Amino acid sequence: MSTTINDTNYNFPKQEAIYKGKVREVYTIDKNLLVMVATDRLSAFDVIMPKQIPFKGQILNQIAAKMLEATSDIVPNWVVATPDPNVTVGEACDTFKVEMVIRGYLTGHAWREYKAGKRVLCGVPMPEGMIENQKFEKPIITPSTKAEIGDHDEDISREDILANGIVSKEDYEQLEAYTYALFERGTEIAAKQGLILVDTKYEFGRTSAGKIVVIDEIHTPDSSRYFYAEGYEAIQAGDQKQKQLSKEFVREWLLENGFQGKEGQEIPELTEAKIEEISNRYIELYEKITGETFVKADISNVLERIETNVTSYLQER
Repeated sequence: MSTTINDTNYNFPKQEAIYKGKVREVYTIDKNLLVMVATDRLSAFDVIMPKQIPFKGQILNQIAAKMLEATSDIVPNWVVATPDPNVTVGEACDTFKVEMVIRGYLTGHAWREYKAGKRVLCGVPMPEGMIENQKFEKPIITPSTKAEIGDHDEDISREDILANGIVSKEDYEQLEAYTYALFERGTEIAAKQGLILVDTKYEFGRTSAGKIVVIDEIHTPDSSRYFYAEGYEAIQAGDQKQKQLSKEFVREWLLENGFQGKEGQEIPELTEAKIEEISNRYIELYEKITGETFVKADISNVLERIETNVTSYLQER
């Protein structure tokens, strides 16, 4: 009996194809519908860890569902239903081959580039004299190209996206407008929880009817970085490390144990105690971000539960 989700191999009604990503598995149903299963796999530095984290998939799926619902009045999204705590069913889309990364603060990848002396990121100039985690005067969009399996996403400028015909000018302007609108709403939602939405990424697709929609997950701790609002200014003034609410704690643990995804490096052991710690941290992230108590789903046989719920939903449509 499985209590975590590592790998799924379902055969749903009218199923046509399956795509397996690092942490999600997507089933195409009858050409126009996608069933996306959020597994409990843990990925860092583009490497899938050898053991799974209980409830991680449920947490990410439910945060994304709440955030997509909370933004649906300003940006249309792909969601049709959530028939299981680990599953989102949505419209099949032609995916835009760029990720729209938006940054409100100089941190993470942007800070590493800045510290290395660069003052332009993805064609966007960054002011002199900034320090780590400092707020930009206004958020900047630093897109990346969607990588093929196994490769890292790469920075790209708006100009290069248009020049290479990756996205048309009209469509890109719509993606930009949606990205700013989602980030503004996400910032407002975070502020109500005493949090700062630092940076995040959005993916978009076009439906068969030609509508551009936001797809996949938004504002989760795997796709976004949060700071605690309380104490932010004092920490900045003291040039100290900001308290983060994201998957960064996993990356930091791996780095401390000599692993950053490079060839020949050994993944540190995920002990039962470490797995429980990571699971509890994800539950904490859920409760901080949503302001709600996390309710654990029945995982006595999670794979069978998902199959039953999804099959029932598809048969009743």
